[in-house]
Amino acid sequence: MKVAKPSIFSGEAGKVGGFITVCKLYLRMKIRKAPLEEQIQSILLYVQGWSVDVWKENVLEDLEGGILEYETVGKFFVDRGGNEEVVKVVELKRLEQRGRMMEEFVQEFRRAVKGSGYEERPLIEEFKRELNGMIRRKLIEAKRLPTSIEQWYECATNLDRHWRKSKREEERLRGQ
Repeated sequence: MKVAKPSIFSGEAGKVGGFITVCKLYLRMKIRKAPLEEQIQSILLYVQGWSVDVWKENVLEDLEGGILEYETVGKFFVDRGGNEEVVKVVELKRLEQRGRMMEEFVQEFRRAVKGSGYEERPLIEEFKRELNGMIRRKLIEAKRLPTSIEQWYECATNLDRHWRKSKREEERLRGQ
């Protein structure tokens, strides 16, 4: 029996349910006996587009690095996105500080972390990854590297405040 392949999924929230349903059918009918790793990689081939490419890369890196397990990602598809921990990890990986004030970013990061299963070192690594490059560099180059996530929050917030104050001062002096 010929089975239609899933359509490309580009990350549109309204289409995730349909995509997962088609993927489940495709897996059941075409590659049910394949190892879970192969099934997930096959499905990830159909996840394409700017907004989901980053997510897909992060999932693949986490799978290769042992942070995520294929069973967890597989459960995401089986549960139709109902696995709260996987949903939280995906949400966490989409965060970026960008131009926001650190206080705002830390609050959003704290909210996203709840229920993600991230603790200690992986949590700190995820926080560092999402910081603006300048702040991340300054924190890593510090004489005393923060050791807990709370210290990372505090040091990053202080650096961001000082940087913004310095920027305002420069603009004020240029305007004189």
